[in-house]
Amino acid sequence: MNKPFFELKNITKYFSKVIANNNVSFSINKGEVLALLGENGAGKSTIMKILYGLYEADSGDIFMEGVKQKINSPKDAMSLGITMIQQHFSLVPAHTVTENIILGNVKGRIDWKAYENEIGELANKYGFEIDPKALVKDLPVGLQQKVEILKALHLKTKLLIMDEPTAVLTPQEAENLMEFVREFTSSGNSVIFITHKLKEVMEVADRIIVMRSGEIHGDLKCADTDEIELSRLMIGRDINPPARIEADSEADSSEIRLQIDGISVVENDNISRLNNVSFNIRRGEIFGIAGVSGNGQQDICEVIIGALTPSSGKILLDGEDITNSSIREIIEKGIGYVPADRHRDGMIMDMTLAENMMLKDSFGEKWLKNKFIDNNKLKNYTNSIIKEYEVKAPGAEANAKGLSGGNQQKVIVAREVNNGSKLIIFNQPTRGLDLGAINHVHKTIFKERAKGKSILLISTELSEIFGLSDRIAVIYKGMIQGIYNRSELTTEKIGLLMAGYTDDKEV
Repeated sequence: MNKPFFELKNITKYFSKVIANNNVSFSINKGEVLALLGENGAGKSTIMKILYGLYEADSGDIFMEGVKQKINSPKDAMSLGITMIQQHFSLVPAHTVTENIILGNVKGRIDWKAYENEIGELANKYGFEIDPKALVKDLPVGLQQKVEILKALHLKTKLLIMDEPTAVLTPQEAENLMEFVREFTSSGNSVIFITHKLKEVMEVADRIIVMRSGEIHGDLKCADTDEIELSRLMIGRDINPPARIEADSEADSSEIRLQIDGISVVENDNISRLNNVSFNIRRGEIFGIAGVSGNGQQDICEVIIGALTPSSGKILLDGEDITNSSIREIIEKGIGYVPADRHRDGMIMDMTLAENMMLKDSFGEKWLKNKFIDNNKLKNYTNSIIKEYEVKAPGAEANAKGLSGGNQQKVIVAREVNNGSKLIIFNQPTRGLDLGAINHVHKTIFKERAKGKSILLISTELSEIFGLSDRIAVIYKGMIQGIYNRSELTTEKIGLLMAGYTDDKEV
């Protein structure tokens, strides 16, 4: 019987007292696509960084075709034909495609023309339309990822590890990536595909390893399983997703809560971050904005909450002009904001949960008693939130930094739901969360919508946009490509819009 191409046996890895991988064992065969599936924090990236030489295991062994290997660095891994494309690209934006690909792998006098021809031929072989002379900073993210793949191919890799490879891709770009994976493995190469997206796993994988809490909870052939079983293995219990409830109030559908009218944001060097953005959100409506990350979504949020002053245009809340209102005034008018980066913008990690709960309205009378903070009232309220939102925390006095990302997000959502009496902005609300926490956030969004609140949902997860939104806008390079009812869009159409195409022309 043929030995596995690579095999990991009893790998254990600690970070201080936290165990990231606990006695992990699995193998990958030649010509196989192995999906490594699990929620954030499950240990997927850690075990792959051990295989790639970025981390050293505390115990366990790695074998290549039955021979024990010592991988102390990425250089060791690459000498064995292993390459890893990480979630955050390791490209130098100011350099060309060719310079990035050969960086660190050539010495002495460089024949640029020869390398450019070689990389052009390699790109053509796999159907990658990339100019070897192009600057990386001028390429869209989909092509930047292909540059990363070309780096691996140029090193003649035999085992390609891809960490969350579709996180920044349009649906069409993701499908092209799947085609590459199939073609690459058809010639006997192997791919390990790290992801938390069940649909992708079922589409491309031959075999699936499911990880949870640093351990393996399933090693299955794709043909023998389904998304329900995989989700159960990922989180250890069944999930009942919230049923979509259509709005049934005719009055709500015509009452405008938020109006964005011709908003533009232009930087000092005349670079446009937002270009004449206009849309409105009705009372009791979930308005989704879809797009590849970095196309102006963050700017829209910051303009609405008063953190960024627009160069032109107006913002109206219930007919009142709030364009130049301060952040404090925006909060007082009933706008809540769940930011994309909870560590940077959502919480102060060294503060307690109770202190974080009062951050946005610390200037008001709500928590005061005789001009001092009423700690008992604040603690009791926070403890009620911990119970209602099923936050895994010992109590209101627990430090925010001691919670998992999902539980931190629940605290932020609870605070902003309370603050957002009229409008709640959810910017990437489920990024990095497990399925249980995602389910809770989605239920909360539907519940607040049912109360007549307006919801602005910004997400790069199309399944989330389609599943929750009543209407959907697509953004590309700071411009709204169009606004559609949910039923008017398909995955293919929204993917084209996200890539810069409109209904009648290419942008």
